[in-house]
Amino acid sequence: MSTYTSVTDDDRAAMLAAVGVRSVEELFRDIPEAVRLGRPLDLPAGLSETEVYDHLRALAARNVSAEDEVSFVGAGMYDHYVPALVDSIVTRSEFLTPYTPYQPEVSQGGLQVMFEYQTAISELTGLPVSNASVYEGPSAVGAAGYLAKLTNGRPRFVVSRGLHPHSRETLETLSRGYGTTVDEVPLAAGVTDAEAWAAALDSDVGAVFLQQPNFLGAVEDLEALAAVARQHGAIVICACDPMPLALLKPPGECGVDIAVGEGQPLGNRLDFGGPSFGFFAAAEAYLRKMPGRIAGETVDEDGRRGFVLTLQTREQHIRREKATSNICTSQALNALAGVVYLSWLGRRGFVELGELLLQRTAYARERLARVEGVALLHEQPVVREFAVSLDAPVERVIERCAELGINPGYPLGRDYPEHPNGLLVALTERRSRADIDRLAEALGVAVAAEREGVVEVGA
Repeated sequence: MSTYTSVTDDDRAAMLAAVGVRSVEELFRDIPEAVRLGRPLDLPAGLSETEVYDHLRALAARNVSAEDEVSFVGAGMYDHYVPALVDSIVTRSEFLTPYTPYQPEVSQGGLQVMFEYQTAISELTGLPVSNASVYEGPSAVGAAGYLAKLTNGRPRFVVSRGLHPHSRETLETLSRGYGTTVDEVPLAAGVTDAEAWAAALDSDVGAVFLQQPNFLGAVEDLEALAAVARQHGAIVICACDPMPLALLKPPGECGVDIAVGEGQPLGNRLDFGGPSFGFFAAAEAYLRKMPGRIAGETVDEDGRRGFVLTLQTREQHIRREKATSNICTSQALNALAGVVYLSWLGRRGFVELGELLLQRTAYARERLARVEGVALLHEQPVVREFAVSLDAPVERVIERCAELGINPGYPLGRDYPEHPNGLLVALTERRSRADIDRLAEALGVAVAAEREGVVEVGA
């Protein structure tokens, strides 16, 4: 048991004197009065350990996971099957317990994990250099923006509205700190408006940001959009869903300078929001400005294969003014899960999974389009996710579907006011044809009930 000692008035006076103030209130003089609480914290009495356990269990029981319902939610995080092999490897003590390799060459196994991961990401994106991961997808987008700022110093970014809302918000927040403005280009018929894109570009634009497929699930004409941006000398940055890269042309072959993205679909479960990892790959010209760390392969004095930490650009390792990121640790365990997953699938298996997603998405899109009160939001090609518009309040439809054990998708109106009743539907290999049929039936019932003002689903 811990022992607590009361602080006497003399002790308090001595501590205040040590820091050069006369009162506790003086400590907070720089905080505006309007933002101070002005009263004691309303904290309830403490609980015993068993009471805390029971309380937390009750709170946890209120959660609903993708294991408890048929989920078609995506929007950047996806309910893929994670093979037992992933847990078997990442929970080994030599992988589970290490932290940042401050004496890296001692940690040959950890460095090899980084190197193998980097190799996989480079092959996936078609770009020659990958770092050893960042925190998550939006952070990777923000880091790419800072790299562009360091490279050419131009004052503007141009962003497609098809970029994930969280990534747009992260980029705007970070870029405000170093004085770069972010201009958004709208979508037309589900994809980036090509005319508005061209009109937004000039010699002041340091970088452009696209997403493939975009947030509405549409496949962008990445080569054409990148070519226009490169005419103005802008750095082309593309956020990618890694799974469709099994079928789509790699961003590195489309004129993209930097490819980033959310790695959660690669062997990482949803886990109520995290953790996950972000991937970051780039052309070799940007190697020394990349965030995080890069592991390299070498040979020792006896000619044996070995690994070294080639680059560390975070502020703990080099002078702060030269640092390119403040990433304080590595998502190495999550990245390891990603490379184990890719190794488990193999080259052919990865393509076969992509083809399966394509086929099921095509079936789901066609099936939902036949439901009365449901219409496709756009006609663009899609791979694993697509958007529909409902002839009923989308949040109410989602509630009605939930009563049937189905989460039909993500409500687009939260981020796209122009689509107040839009629904983003995502497919993974865990959603069968029967699940898709069940979704279509549930949506039909829920939309009809809302249109007729029925209180209960199916009433």
